[in-house]
Amino acid sequence: MKRSRSIGSPELPAPPRRQRSLSEDERELWESVARQLKPLRQKSHAAKPAAGIEPADNPAAAKSQPPAKPPEPAKATPAPPPRPAPPLAPLGRRERSQLSRGRKDIEARLDLHGMTQTRAHHALARFLQHAHAHGFTFVLIITGKGRSSAGESDRGILRRQVPLWLSLPEFRALVVGFEEAHIGHGGEGALYVRIRRGRR
Repeated sequence: MKRSRSIGSPELPAPPRRQRSLSEDERELWESVARQLKPLRQKSHAAKPAAGIEPADNPAAAKSQPPAKPPEPAKATPAPPPRPAPPLAPLGRRERSQLSRGRKDIEARLDLHGMTQTRAHHALARFLQHAHAHGFTFVLIITGKGRSSAGESDRGILRRQVPLWLSLPEFRALVVGFEEAHIGHGGEGALYVRIRRGRR
């Protein structure tokens, strides 16, 4: 006859352990140990700077580096000095004689009679530039003799001013020289002017 297995009662869970409070000696020992413990350092994940390269925000590194030199300004190329105006040369006696006898042509004439100084100066400049551009050789400029009577001496202002203007650098580039005209062309109130040839 088989013995019937007796069904035992189910295992009950072990009763929870009763927490024991620390004695005074144990508490002092734990506190002294806890004071001596140091927390673990956290490893920073930031990339370390390469060897020999110091971070830019490091004040020590900034002091050790010499200050950057400002860029030198570009040296401006000096402009070449302007060419001096060629000197005037008086007309030769032979040329003046040929002009007075009509053996050399007077290719253009300018009459400044009755003009103000400003108007006369502009007219003279335009006339000489035109003569130079067209390759003229000899031109006649009529200034007028002016009057020498009292109170009207200013009438001869152009007679005095035109030779001075022709001597200025602005006109010397256009004029070789000038001479008082023959009486048949106006005498003291006119000038023969030789035009400078343009460079080709």
